Amino acid sequence: MKLFDRDRLFGWLRSVGSVDWANQLETLTHERFTAASHGDLPRWQQAWAALPKPAKFEMHAISDAVQVIGELSETELVEVRERLMEFHPWRKGPFQILGTTIDTEWRSNLKWDRLASAFDFTGKSVLDIGCGNGYYGWRMLAAGAQWVVGCDPTWLSIMQFEVLRKYADADERHFILPLKDTDLPPNPHRFDVVCSMGVLYHRTSPIDHLQTLASALKSDGELVLETLIVDSEHATVLVPADRYAKMRNVWFLPSLSMLRIWLQRTGFEEVCVVSDALTRVSEQRGTRWMRFESLVDFLDPSDCSRTLEGYPAPRRALLTARRR
Repeated sequence: MKLFDRDRLFGWLRSVGSVDWANQLETLTHERFTAASHGDLPRWQQAWAALPKPAKFEMHAISDAVQVIGELSETELVEVRERLMEFHPWRKGPFQILGTTIDTEWRSNLKWDRLASAFDFTGKSVLDIGCGNGYYGWRMLAAGAQWVVGCDPTWLSIMQFEVLRKYADADERHFILPLKDTDLPPNPHRFDVVCSMGVLYHRTSPIDHLQTLASALKSDGELVLETLIVDSEHATVLVPADRYAKMRNVWFLPSLSMLRIWLQRTGFEEVCVVSDALTRVSEQRGTRWMRFESLVDFLDPSDCSRTLEGYPAPRRALLTARRR
């Protein structure tokens, strides 16, 4: 398995008729990988190369943790744990890799359970914007997706994905590109499903983001959207004056009514709310695999219904919709 190899992906895109889009995407991806200059990248690459590979191994993503199963010596088991810790912090998961359980900050399996109970990925081609380290992509593939293409510009997330990809089946159908949605060449109309989970509120123009998602979908394609919202019966938007839950890059928190309007205005219909709930510390918390601040540190210690800045505590909605 060659690090950062995406040839099979571009070959598939060309085979289904997206030749121009594949060519543009390949050029841009090659440029990003070639120009990668993150200071920790050499260390991560060394850790990736040092991960042992058993003579026989299997990868599964049908339980809460995405698992890599294989037999290693006691010395190799210790080596795996040490090498995996090089990729700290692990935010999305959980994973179980060759005897090491990675208890990630987010118990992403809980969000997956909410989504999987309401959505069928069987036979679908999926574009996952802001995919993180690919946890959801592995779950989608195991749930029957045909192909999963993720986009995320964060080098640590890409390297964590490469750790799992090292043990993936030779029939690769899950890839992550080092790109933002704003980097994508326009109007592919290629995918059956487009996912945007935890991205919308980071965009200075949520309408542009939703239009990008719509343009990536085939006619009648399906959207999976998860975002922070504000709890209100009215069509309103919360715009933080500065930070929200210590985050500078949170711009717009719409109510569900406003979010429906945005979706309708950008070409979606059949909007369905799958879930709408406060984020709990049982779902997002610090662990030894993510030792930095987490949700509990972002809330008012005297009133957990408010952020430190006095705004309503994080509330997330998961919706599906269909492109007209």
